[in-house]
Amino acid sequence: MSHSYNPYTNVIDTMTKAMELGHIDQSMFEILKNPQRETKVYLPVEMDDGTVRVFEGYRVQHSNIRGPFKGGIRYHQNCDLDEVKALATWMTLKCAVADIPYGGAKGGIQVDPHTLSPRELRNLTRRYTFAIAPIIGADTDIPAPDVNTNAQTMAWVLDTYSQLKGHPCPGVVTGKPVELGGSRGRNSATGRGVVISTKLLLALSGKKLAGTTVAIQGMGNVGANAARVFYHRGVKVLAISDVSGGLFCKDGLDIDTISVFLEKDGALLKDYDAPGVEHISNAEVLTCKCDVLVPAALENQITAENAGDLNCSCIVEAANGPTTEEADAILEKRGITLIPDIFANSGGVIVSYFEWVQNIQELTWDRDQVNEMLEKLMSKSFQSILDVTEECHCTFRMAAYIVALRELVTAEKMKGIFP
Repeated sequence: MSHSYNPYTNVIDTMTKAMELGHIDQSMFEILKNPQRETKVYLPVEMDDGTVRVFEGYRVQHSNIRGPFKGGIRYHQNCDLDEVKALATWMTLKCAVADIPYGGAKGGIQVDPHTLSPRELRNLTRRYTFAIAPIIGADTDIPAPDVNTNAQTMAWVLDTYSQLKGHPCPGVVTGKPVELGGSRGRNSATGRGVVISTKLLLALSGKKLAGTTVAIQGMGNVGANAARVFYHRGVKVLAISDVSGGLFCKDGLDIDTISVFLEKDGALLKDYDAPGVEHISNAEVLTCKCDVLVPAALENQITAENAGDLNCSCIVEAANGPTTEEADAILEKRGITLIPDIFANSGGVIVSYFEWVQNIQELTWDRDQVNEMLEKLMSKSFQSILDVTEECHCTFRMAAYIVALRELVTAEKMKGIFP
């Protein structure tokens, strides 16, 4: 990540522009600009060799104006407070765009999880959960998986929190294993939402998913699931990448075969070979010629330096904050349509909401019901965004921010300021 790039500054600048463009009352904006709570914790962990390391962790609760705080936990060596603040703010906006009764939060630990053993990861997760336990809960703040965390991580969080409380607390996290109260369809929900977003965008110009060409940067949970759903809907996935590099095939990649390969322990795309498949760089994945580019890695990937080199018709942001303000302006000038992160990757938090509701009501929904409800809710949100693009003559990003901020300001006015 560039040292000059501050994701929190980026999101606040975009919010400020949206407030002005949407003619939204500024009186409550100071509340929305600042997180309600920023927590930093230090986490001592005994390593396998008997030494003790102390890790730095965070939990930022941005807003609970519309409901309990909600947001993932990420493990990454570059994780810092500004990043987590930005991600928490985006979660507030994302929940408002989706019109689900949550606010925004985010957590993280500054660690490269690939350097830790499973035991060390478990102990780190339990220590982090112990540290933030006083500020999380099914009615207050509900964590979920994010970068480098998964259902197993959430199982450790759930168990640690439940042990502290003395009884099972399934509603404290979402994205947990189905066997522990998780929702069917949750693991693939963010990637599926990216596909739904793409489908809705293409439909505006009378196009369908089948036959569309796509390039995906990032093959973590979101990118990999999006790639699989795209592939099974007749989309030609031309290029994909992970931390080791990228793959390209002009006739389309066999995503099912690649997915099986990546499920091997430690497997990376740099080690994959097949007839007609070329090895390319991550940068070349971003700039390859395609209909739809899906950045599904980390923030700050599409910048002023490479925005002029992109060779796609539209971008669907699967990652949070992959495009900088400067790049946004370049893309708009070039006529490249962009579907923003706070809508495009909202599938995860929407199905997290479904999981939470199932836990509270002690119900279980089948996968088809979950997927159908996800598409219905995202279609409704997309129409709201589309209406604002026409009203304010603005980009999809600005429209999504305007939709979210109007919801948040209205809720804040109704509640007023305490005391």
